[in-house]
Amino acid sequence: MECSDQITLPLLFAVGTAVIGSLQFGYNTGVINAPQTIIEGFYNETWTSRHSEHISQATLTTLWSTSVAIFSVGGICGAFSVSLFVNRFGRKNSMLMANVLAFVAAAFMGFSKMAASWEMLITGRFIVGLYSGLSTGFVPMYVGEIAPTSLRGALGTLHQLGVVVGILIAQIFGIESLLGNASLWPLLLGFTCVPAVVQCVLLPFCPESPRFLLINQNQESKARSVLEKLRGTVDVRADMQEMQEESRLMTREKPVTIPELFTTPAYRQPIFIAVMLQLSQQLSGINAVFYYSTGIFMRAGVPNPVYATIGAGVVNTAFTVVSLFIVEHVGRRSLHLVGLMGMAVSAVFITVAMALLDQLAWMSYVSIVAIFCFVAFFEIGPGPIPWFIVTELFSQGPRPAAMAVAGFANWSANFLVGMGFQYVELLCGPYVFIIFTVLLLGFFVFTYFMVPETKGRTFDEIASSFRQSASSESFGKYAAEEFNSDF
Repeated sequence: MECSDQITLPLLFAVGTAVIGSLQFGYNTGVINAPQTIIEGFYNETWTSRHSEHISQATLTTLWSTSVAIFSVGGICGAFSVSLFVNRFGRKNSMLMANVLAFVAAAFMGFSKMAASWEMLITGRFIVGLYSGLSTGFVPMYVGEIAPTSLRGALGTLHQLGVVVGILIAQIFGIESLLGNASLWPLLLGFTCVPAVVQCVLLPFCPESPRFLLINQNQESKARSVLEKLRGTVDVRADMQEMQEESRLMTREKPVTIPELFTTPAYRQPIFIAVMLQLSQQLSGINAVFYYSTGIFMRAGVPNPVYATIGAGVVNTAFTVVSLFIVEHVGRRSLHLVGLMGMAVSAVFITVAMALLDQLAWMSYVSIVAIFCFVAFFEIGPGPIPWFIVTELFSQGPRPAAMAVAGFANWSANFLVGMGFQYVELLCGPYVFIIFTVLLLGFFVFTYFMVPETKGRTFDEIASSFRQSASSESFGKYAAEEFNSDF
């Protein structure tokens, strides 16, 4: 069956509604950057009204760093809590419930200026981070479970597309002539309630994951009905057979906890791969490039660097769309390898251009092109693939725990880069990108030797390959022990 035959309106509606959570994550990642100076002014005014003296630069820097980093702390907590929700309430209901956090966060941030409370803004950032951490687990899992095998990669890429579109919207809204000004910045931060309202209206019309209904709830007839609606056909025997086989395998194993992912041989290799892929995304240097980009654009003589940064956001979005259309043809592993190597080469060009910027004026244009290439290669592979491949590496039983661990690794690395980059950059200057080049090459080698291709394979086929690998490993250890015991 052709992929186009499996794209139905109910499927697109369900995926599109779920991806609103991804857009929220992207929006709140980027929204705090544009109005930095204005919000720092708000902190100073609030401090002055309370203490009758201007805030010190050290305190201001600490408050601002906390405002940015607390989002990642919330994300870490949310990602680690994914498995507590999805098996108890289902994938759809978990997404619906998480929106309560978005509304609370929007209220705290949106009314912080009126209440003259920077504590409310920081609290709101933590709560929306908690929401975003949950969404990075809920959305890829739900999309992966309702998508046909032949479309799982393409539809899984929509999570990353939602993230980059959210970042782009935040960059545009953050322009001073729109919402990024002294009077309207609370609306900029509080806007997060709008997508939450839209998702709350649409989610009740979306189906629950058929895998959850059959495997977790044992509701076979309901799962079949959902599949018929999603696939647009009554012939869903292949999907049902695959899920029933997975369900039979699950009955022979107890529920999987997070510690068991690391102690059970069949899960140890895939969870290691999942964590490393998440680290390859966050330690690639993508956040550092965006951190550096405005300064580079200024030195290149760009009149309004904010528009050049928005241009980088457009490149970000465009190449996510490219990945969406080619991932099912090229494969996950191949795209990830291409993306990592392309980023490594681009990082070398950024380093050279930055180092020679004062001697050769035209190097500024090389640096701009290198930044755009770096962003483009990120969205070809390391951007979208780590999110949805975790869903593919695990069967229904260990999947929630695996998503929690992978999300925790991603958000923790995000936090470390966000907090540590400015200090490393002070020590290394433009040569900081050499560090990212080495890391990218290391992740390239790891992906080449350790990451399997999952394109076109069912969840059970992928899980079976890891079980066989674990069995072979166990047999090898047993044989070695027997051999040693003979001597």
